[in-house]
Amino acid sequence: MNLITKDAVADVKFTLSWGTPEARHTEVYRAPQLNLWRDILPHGIHDGLMGRSAGDSVEMDVSSHLPIYRPSDSFILKRSRFGDTLLGAPRIGRFYPKGLLKGVTGVFPQNISPFRCIHVENGHIKVEFNHPLSKRSARLLAEVVKVDDKKIERGGTVMDWLETVSEGPGMQARWCGYPTDFFTDAPFLRDDEAPDSRFYSKPRYVHHLDAAAIEVIKALYARFLNDGAHVLDLMSSWTSHLPNDFKAGRLSGLGMNIAELERNTALTDRVIHDLNIDPELPYPSETFDVILCTVSVEYLTQAQSVFDEMARVLKPQGIAVVTFSNRWFPPKAIRIWKHLHEFERMGLVLEYFERSGRFGGLETYSVRGLPRPWDDKYYPQMRYSDPVYAVWGRKLS
Repeated sequence: MNLITKDAVADVKFTLSWGTPEARHTEVYRAPQLNLWRDILPHGIHDGLMGRSAGDSVEMDVSSHLPIYRPSDSFILKRSRFGDTLLGAPRIGRFYPKGLLKGVTGVFPQNISPFRCIHVENGHIKVEFNHPLSKRSARLLAEVVKVDDKKIERGGTVMDWLETVSEGPGMQARWCGYPTDFFTDAPFLRDDEAPDSRFYSKPRYVHHLDAAAIEVIKALYARFLNDGAHVLDLMSSWTSHLPNDFKAGRLSGLGMNIAELERNTALTDRVIHDLNIDPELPYPSETFDVILCTVSVEYLTQAQSVFDEMARVLKPQGIAVVTFSNRWFPPKAIRIWKHLHEFERMGLVLEYFERSGRFGGLETYSVRGLPRPWDDKYYPQMRYSDPVYAVWGRKLS
């Protein structure tokens, strides 16, 4: 049995857990070839991993190890110092690249580090340069996946793993509980406004995620699926990403291409329905225990109405789970989706749930850093698996 020492490397699964009044958040990051001789970790995690083997874990509160909040990093600028963007004026709660700001000390045009706009008034904007997790409480769980002997010491690379794991998390949360303004500047326009029925008329028997990401989604869905459940696969296709041993009482598929739906043999019934023309779901109220929407939410032009409908057709305490990644059909994705940070997209989906007023128990979940399967068509050009992002909520009684 290999043990973690300074002469070993380990694959470690990090899970960062934190919360806000609105939701709970969980970020998973698979760290490959972690090297305790050179890499940076909080002391409690570093010391706790020493001498451990595959299957062991250590956990600690890392709130004090996250970037501290500096009042001086929250300040007011004239609106004229915010450069032009494709989505118009700065909006409250949104993140933008720092390079858009003119004449700010230490900021250069190529700087893509995000800052947050937290107020707009009388020709001025207030910006927040602090890390989105500053002032948050968070715990970090480190689980040892495997340990190998170090074959060679590669110099020049030092990883700060907490910094890596926490890069992005926090951007999905509201600022001080105020709703984020995702909904001005015509965010739901698309590059291709032709009828969706034309775009989806030809079946596409392709996977939109690699196999590792699909397994992440299957494992996530397994948390919410009990045998005999009535499930709606919203915006369905030729396959439903369900646990292999799940036995549905009913599995309804609503999609845009009948050939794709007919090829999906797991479905018990099929409906062709364009939600961008008519967001009303063609099902009676309180029909389903679970609604799943996989890698499709970015195409909804009337998303709020669809989320209201999801609440209507769910049974009390039923759950809706929305998953997505960083791949989509560009012509049909809504305008704002392409301009949001990946973690900020979870914030947009959270706002859909929040604005409906009919969901509670909101949570977000992200998984990054998994190795891409060697037989995937994008391997070895892409080393890591497609990231998975998820948001879910439970219908209030």
